Amino acid sequence: MSEAAPLGIFCGAGALPLEAARAAEANGRKVFLVGLAGSAEREIEAFDHVWARLGEAGKYLGALRERGIVDLAFLGPIARPEFADLKLDWGAIKRAPAIARALTGGDDLVLRSIGRLFEEEGFHMVGVPDFAPTLLAPEGRIAGPEPDAEARADIAFAARLLTTLSPFDVGQGVVVARERVLAVEAAEGTDAMLARVADLRQSRRLKGKGGVFVKAAKRGQDFRYDLPTVGARTLEAAERAGLAGIAVAAGETLLAERAAFVAAAERRALFVYGFAP
Repeated sequence: MSEAAPLGIFCGAGALPLEAARAAEANGRKVFLVGLAGSAEREIEAFDHVWARLGEAGKYLGALRERGIVDLAFLGPIARPEFADLKLDWGAIKRAPAIARALTGGDDLVLRSIGRLFEEEGFHMVGVPDFAPTLLAPEGRIAGPEPDAEARADIAFAARLLTTLSPFDVGQGVVVARERVLAVEAAEGTDAMLARVADLRQSRRLKGKGGVFVKAAKRGQDFRYDLPTVGARTLEAAERAGLAGIAVAAGETLLAERAAFVAAAERRALFVYGFAP
């Protein structure tokens, strides 16, 4: 990958694709965004872009090749479509069996399968660490107070638990208080998991405050396709859950809209801490 090579970004939901595009441009790279209809934000139109559905392979492959793009990234959540709902164009129809195979299996498998399809078309898949490493969490205190000894013990405990769960493709997050597991993230996602913890507190089945939400990539996870991400919504959910703070794996967790995220953590007096994975 050349630093000056143009970069294509497939944009799912949220601000992250836009942040990554700006970071790549700041590093001297031209960017071209493929906005996935129904997912991507309208703000992508500030960049050279094309709107397309996932099934319109002929449209976006042609646009990428017209611009000489080889390096390609996927960013932002993308709802997995049913094959029957893809509305394939001719370019996708020619690749229909491979696309159908790519849409089966767990989330990691789907992402990797789609990535392989693009590699077979001659593209080089890249991840945020390759072109925008400044978006990743640093090690140590990021915002708020330093975690106390109890919180540090919970972080270490949760990190070991997430490493153990990695082979099962369960999730990337866990809530721990006094080395007791309160919740494990599964298919429902981070916000819903933290909402369960908030419900436990409100129903008084979980007494007092405290605990840490810990997020880390699965061991062996391919950072080109999926990285754990925290943002303002994560902080809001953690506050409602009565937690003391958030800990994330340094160098492998994205901080969405970092300046606003840090300011929000300070307002809520929640710590945000980057631990060595």
